[in-house]
Amino acid sequence: MTVKDIADDITAMLRAGRTDEAGEKYWAADVVSIEATPGDMAEIRGVEGVRAKGEWWTSAHEVHAMEVEGPYLNGDQFAVRMKMDLTVKESGERITMDEIGLYTVKDGKIAEERFFY
Repeated sequence: MTVKDIADDITAMLRAGRTDEAGEKYWAADVVSIEATPGDMAEIRGVEGVRAKGEWWTSAHEVHAMEVEGPYLNGDQFAVRMKMDLTVKESGERITMDEIGLYTVKDGKIAEERFFY
């Protein structure tokens, strides 16, 4: 698969709300996930760790709606913009999150995902 094929497939899955499936299909065994915030979730390595981060995120937030824009390609990378209307379960606060995911592809898998918000 080309980077464009992977980007199109992942973007379609995100639009359909199948975020976990996108990761499971494309994460490299040694994937690195980097967030724009300090703390325990700032940098996670490996499929198990990234999967656990996703499970935590899902359990901590209720997503009411998500808009997905892109993908925007450049070489072995692509970016996707995600705008989410969500509630933080712990506080009950409803917020809009505007995020860019930058994905780097190596050998047909996502080697790195980096998030900007």
